[in-house]
Amino acid sequence: MSFQRFGKISVASLFAAVCILGSSATAQRPGGDVARRPMRVAEGNNVQCAGYVTSSAIDTSSRLVGGWNEQDGWFYSQGQFVYLNTAGAKVGDRFAVVRPRGQVNTKWSSKGKLGMYVQEVGSVEVVRVKGDHAVAKVHRSCDNFLLGDLVRPMENREVPMFVERPALDVFADASGKAKGRLFMARDNQEVLSRENIVYVDLGAEDNVKIGDYLTVFRPLGKGNLRGNTAKESVEARVGGFGSLGYRGGEFSNQTARKSGDNANGRGVTSDKAKEGRPDIRKVVGELIVLNVKEKTATAMVVRNAQEIHTGDWVEIQ
Repeated sequence: MSFQRFGKISVASLFAAVCILGSSATAQRPGGDVARRPMRVAEGNNVQCAGYVTSSAIDTSSRLVGGWNEQDGWFYSQGQFVYLNTAGAKVGDRFAVVRPRGQVNTKWSSKGKLGMYVQEVGSVEVVRVKGDHAVAKVHRSCDNFLLGDLVRPMENREVPMFVERPALDVFADASGKAKGRLFMARDNQEVLSRENIVYVDLGAEDNVKIGDYLTVFRPLGKGNLRGNTAKESVEARVGGFGSLGYRGGEFSNQTARKSGDNANGRGVTSDKAKEGRPDIRKVVGELIVLNVKEKTATAMVVRNAQEIHTGDWVEIQ
């Protein structure tokens, strides 16, 4: 047997084996559904570093007090060593690192004081314990660490599981449940899409729970950074659009209708046409709640029909 023929047979055998293994991996359950591994809706930074807004006081006693290379700069990130003033820590302990940024002031909420924004910047793992301090290695850095950042026990957070859901209904009716506003987003983002982290002014006091879905909507016609300053392209009173020779007609196909039963009134502009119409909302997306505090919740965008903005309304489904 030639080397070339042997090579072709080996490749064909390998391909057949891969196909068999692939078909086995996608074997169907008795009911006919393809077996799927359960998935969480969020992972990594969107779980451990989503941040939150809380009205509760925060313990400031444990913090980062030094860095092994602090003579070279101010920032610390994954893999670097830092010093903690944490007492009672043990080797292997992991701590969350947070940075309170200040009280939230927003025009988007009618609740008044919502609390302080706490940025979650990552986590550290203790590698050495001294008498009055501990040495830790940055385990996860979602942003630069700074000396003075606070150290807190790691939370074992509940994360909702992914489930099949109907397609996003952009004409969905109101649920009648609690409504609020999307008042802020992580990293100061203002135009948002899938997997962006946002903060809404619905919290435990509104019976919001982790895993709740929120509809994002706005009044019809709203949502541009600036209002529509363009006027109607042609005013209804303007005529003379036929040719000089054939005089085929004086009306532009860009003018609105004239009011009155005999069309002898003023032109009906778009603004005039909107007068007296019912309140119509435009659904632009959907959120899932990841964390709940007293007056607020942290959520993640899971679906959007177009860009979502800070200031949009939210409603519990």
